[in-house]
Amino acid sequence: MREPMSGVWRFKKAVACLLIIISHSSFLISHSFAQFNTDRLVMIGRSALYYEDYVLSIQYFNQAISQKPWLYEPWFFRGVAKYYLDDYRGAEADCSEAIDRNPYVTSAYEVRALCRINQKKYTEAVDDYNRALRYDPENQLYWYNRVLCLVQNKDYDHAMVQIDTMITRWSHYARAYAVQGEVYLLTNDTTNAIKSLDKSLEIDPYDGGIWSERAVISLSQKNWKEGEEFLSQSIRLLPRHAGNYINRAMARYNQNNLRGAMADYDTALDIDPNNFLGHYNRGLLRAQVGDDNRGIEDFDFVLKLEPNNLMALFNRALLLEQTGNLRAAIRDYSKVIEDFPNFWFGLEHRASCYRRLGNTKQAELDEFRILKAQMDKRYGKRQPRMTDKQRQMRKRSDEDMEKYNQLVVADDDEMEHEYKSEYRGRVQNRKAELTWQPMYGLSFIRPDSELRKDEPYEATVDAFNHQPGVRTVYVSCGQNTVSEEMMKQTFAYIDSLSTAIDAKKNTADVKPLLLLRAIAYCSIQNYDNAIDDLSITIQIDSTSSLAYWQRAVCQAKINEFNASQGTNTELQAANVVGNLSDAIRLSPQNAYLYYNRGNYYAQRNDYQRAIADYTRAVELEGSMAEAWYNRGLARIFAKKTEEGISDLSKAGELGLYQAYSVIKKYREK
Repeated sequence: MREPMSGVWRFKKAVACLLIIISHSSFLISHSFAQFNTDRLVMIGRSALYYEDYVLSIQYFNQAISQKPWLYEPWFFRGVAKYYLDDYRGAEADCSEAIDRNPYVTSAYEVRALCRINQKKYTEAVDDYNRALRYDPENQLYWYNRVLCLVQNKDYDHAMVQIDTMITRWSHYARAYAVQGEVYLLTNDTTNAIKSLDKSLEIDPYDGGIWSERAVISLSQKNWKEGEEFLSQSIRLLPRHAGNYINRAMARYNQNNLRGAMADYDTALDIDPNNFLGHYNRGLLRAQVGDDNRGIEDFDFVLKLEPNNLMALFNRALLLEQTGNLRAAIRDYSKVIEDFPNFWFGLEHRASCYRRLGNTKQAELDEFRILKAQMDKRYGKRQPRMTDKQRQMRKRSDEDMEKYNQLVVADDDEMEHEYKSEYRGRVQNRKAELTWQPMYGLSFIRPDSELRKDEPYEATVDAFNHQPGVRTVYVSCGQNTVSEEMMKQTFAYIDSLSTAIDAKKNTADVKPLLLLRAIAYCSIQNYDNAIDDLSITIQIDSTSSLAYWQRAVCQAKINEFNASQGTNTELQAANVVGNLSDAIRLSPQNAYLYYNRGNYYAQRNDYQRAIADYTRAVELEGSMAEAWYNRGLARIFAKKTEEGISDLSKAGELGLYQAYSVIKKYREK
């Protein structure tokens, strides 16, 4: 009898120890951020920053600062988060705090300089780059950005000295010659500007910005054909830049290619729907080709942007008159004439509208004013209307009403500067062009996806949700960012779960609470604590496929962040595939597990295994667009291009529209 009693005693002891571990874990990670180690807070905040959850990352850095305000790292990374949220003033202040604590970290000067640039504080930005170059004198990007700031300050002499130094150090740096060309252009030395830009293109013919700058010179010299060719090169390299289409439309218009100009304005407005020049000039073109109603729509839009734009108002009045809306035309003409009482061409049209409405008295008053204006030599003769061969343009700020029918160009030809930095643009813009769709995991946030009308369904998740007192869990693809209010609610929920876990007396009751708390930790990017809870869940129940599944997702997130910091993640990567394989063994009909394991293999360039897992995933769940997309990429990378394009086509059909841009790229190849 002693042996069975001994077995029962050992089991009770094991359960007691496990409950002590759970209780200790809850004590360490509940109630408030203050229980965290500061280094851990900074690391979690950096992970949230990497995954673009900026509001959440700021909360972690806030707590780290409150615990150890003398550390520079939380100040600096909080500044980076604010920079991505466009809070340039706050980011500048945080970077200054970081610099006060450690003046030898060049990244802090760089981010502060970028913040100052966005506030047009170019002199202060130059000072930051000077200090950064003191510690990192060979940083080419710092040199380049400093020159751009000098150009913005119109300090051309110092800028040119810096450019000469850059060209001496880096004779094959194309952007140095490009900015040199810009300085020459700004100082009216067109000949040398052309030489510098041509040299830049000789070194790097794949920089769309330089082709655009070269086109500006051609357009300013009215070399329309050459300008169009340069802009076409730029558009090939920068297909989503609206300004290139606006400028090429101008070049085409001046070559009497109205159809091509109209197409360029249409494309520009698809890219930038609020573009003033695009709507105004397209409205003029539509008026020229007799598309009066759509021309009115363009001028309506312009007048929403600028209600007092009299040029647009007059052009709309002409079109309203043309389409028979005489009262509306008179309304617009009257507003123009109120500001320009001697604009007799406007009076002439208003008089015509009055006569057509039978208002002879008002028509005669306008006609008398016209007669008087024609007799007054001070106003001279009315300029003839522009013919097809007499195409002219006016600056946007030019309010000479006689130029009402001229296309508009920007007031200045200042180049659009792109400051080079690893912090330039959001994190997703710094990743590779072709990226795998992310893993599926468990979340409390209902998926809001255009890819599928129904929510992703998995039987094991549904069974978990049917347990009494359990919060609904969803299957979700990718990382869901949380609002500040939702974040506070999540922390409160974690505290409530920790209290409930401490109160439980047996492991069976603890298991679902641990899984829920792990999912909550995932939502605030605390993957280490989530893994701790999931590991204890697996100790309690080694048949929990959900715990293995979510633990694999958490480990994959940690690995991705660590790899971005230069850490070797080979050993941890094995944990990911091990957990997914265990989950598949326990739940062999779960399509999302095969998809996730396919991602693991794909990211390690093991395309044949990845394709096999993606194939199994689409066999089980044919509407999973992400699986079709990823299998398409895997097949393309495995040199099975036609099969890959077929899969991408299916992904696009299911709503993952970025697949079409990939198809286009590989079709062209």
